[in-house]
Amino acid sequence: MSTQATKPRWTLMIHGGSGSMRRGMLSAAQEAGAETGLNAALDAGAAVLAAGGSAVEAVQAAVQVLEDDPHFNAGRGSVFTWEGGHTLDAAIMDGSGRAAGAVAASTTTRHPVALARAVMEKSRHVLLAGAGADAFARDQGLEQVDNVWFGTEERRQQLDWMKADATHGGFDVDMKYGTVGAVAMDAAGHVAAATSTGGLTGKRWGRVGDSPLIGAGTYADDRACAVSATGSGEFFIREGVAHEICARMRFTGETAKQAAEVVMADVKAMGGVGGVILAAPTGELDWCFTTPGMYRGKLSADGVRRVAIYEDVVD
Repeated sequence: MSTQATKPRWTLMIHGGSGSMRRGMLSAAQEAGAETGLNAALDAGAAVLAAGGSAVEAVQAAVQVLEDDPHFNAGRGSVFTWEGGHTLDAAIMDGSGRAAGAVAASTTTRHPVALARAVMEKSRHVLLAGAGADAFARDQGLEQVDNVWFGTEERRQQLDWMKADATHGGFDVDMKYGTVGAVAMDAAGHVAAATSTGGLTGKRWGRVGDSPLIGAGTYADDRACAVSATGSGEFFIREGVAHEICARMRFTGETAKQAAEVVMADVKAMGGVGGVILAAPTGELDWCFTTPGMYRGKLSADGVRRVAIYEDVVD
């Protein structure tokens, strides 16, 4: 998939995490459920863009749908920490002025991406964490839920399996990275990105990954593109993946796809894997991943829609 000759009026791309998904690993019901969720997220974001809404509004709308879908590791359906609870991370960024907001280790806010946007628009800060983040959410009137609401039986079983398997040592190194995200370009030509995650199964000691870190898992800049990442967060942090892609576009003239391929190759050389989705003000819309699969979808004003899971799909 490459830059389109005629710039579309708006574009939208989403992801639901990358990882070891191969054909035959997921049941038909799991595949159908994930695809239904991806399509619903595309519909939510597209409705905003088609009505003339901003890219920021669109990526939030798309991500909130995925946060409510237990097929993905964000919001409802988030993985369990080692201690048996849930800590949620999210970020959002507006490429028009590079305003950004993020939250780490939220425990009671139903839609962490909404909290991230509130941080961006209603505070002087960029990143809030833990109890303070949830207190701010309550001050802003954002919907609160009990922490147990985020859990599912399948996620509990994954934690039990991990604890029983001493070779993993409580760290999710092989399983799917279920982070969700969205990038978009609106009719005004502005881009935005949003990312939300429950983190890694069995994470400990207050671990925070790349998703809420501006420049690592989330970045948007009208001078380059919008990026939302999913993968082995520690490597994405060290590489500064999202900002690095934008910097390469600005200073080398590479397309979003070219820049992403270079940066993801560097991450892989360090030992990390994952994927990114990209939306540029030129109308370029693409993805790049180094895992066997990535839940993903795209939709633009021209009506072209695509939802996929596995790598053996011609994009």
